[in-house]
Amino acid sequence: MASDAVWKVIAADLPIGLVSLDAVALGDGPPERREHEIADLLSFMKRAGVRNTVWLTADMHYTAAHHYDPNRAVFQEFEPFWEFVSGPLHAGTWSPGELDNTFGPKAMYQKGCSAEQGDNLAPCFGLQFFGRVDIDGKTGVMKVTLKDVDNHDLWSVDIEPRPDARPGQILAQHI
Repeated sequence: MASDAVWKVIAADLPIGLVSLDAVALGDGPPERREHEIADLLSFMKRAGVRNTVWLTADMHYTAAHHYDPNRAVFQEFEPFWEFVSGPLHAGTWSPGELDNTFGPKAMYQKGCSAEQGDNLAPCFGLQFFGRVDIDGKTGVMKVTLKDVDNHDLWSVDIEPRPDARPGQILAQHI
């Protein structure tokens, strides 16, 4: 809450909205079990006025950009935010997973194995992914680019900070 940073980057090992035994999401509906922790955090950030949050996550063995919006969600006590998922650095690649409507994610981009290729594709097939984040020091715009193992740009988005972020502030802070 006390941060002067325009951007608050939350690095988490698990995505929020991808249904998986390993992730937070458990399936459509209101928050259950571990989803309560995310619901508590998101509603706290809204009440406290914590703005401009971006989640960087991994562990799903493909790459994706998810936009979360309370207007699409079962649980609605939060401000819209982005989540970017990338991986693996050197492990089997999987196909994109199912999204859970609890927090209203929408897949804006995703890339992994195709149905024809099958899951757990070896790294030699080149479906390894990572992301890059750049912040413009003058405008505060955050550019997130999802890339493949050969450093080719796959997809990117420019995210403007909310207008209540003041010029001259620290532009990013890892929390």
